[in-house]
Amino acid sequence: MTSSSGQQILTLSGLRFDASLGILAHEKQEPQPIQVDAELNLGPQPLTPRDDDILHVLDYRKVRQIIIDECTSEHVNLLESLIGKLAQRLLQLPGVRGVRVKIAKLEIFDDCEVAIRIETGQW
Repeated sequence: MTSSSGQQILTLSGLRFDASLGILAHEKQEPQPIQVDAELNLGPQPLTPRDDDILHVLDYRKVRQIIIDECTSEHVNLLESLIGKLAQRLLQLPGVRGVRVKIAKLEIFDDCEVAIRIETGQW
């Protein structure tokens, strides 16, 4: 890397929405709130893009929508299954070298948050 480039990481933090997730009867009947945090390693990038055009960078609006779509497309029993599916999908995005994802179930217990974090690809 030169002084005109830097390691670029796209981060989405605290994305909250409802998903059909879990093995308990009430979890299968009603979606529950989850929170997703994602980091996408885009590798060395110029400190300023070649132009100011959204078509030449990874659009974070699309990343956000992919996260929501992947997590809400169907009921998933295990948090481990959901996070693996999401990490694989994000790793397929153009220019993405590595993915770190955390999914938290926000209301499973009264006294704590339950989450799984996964890291894959290049860091």
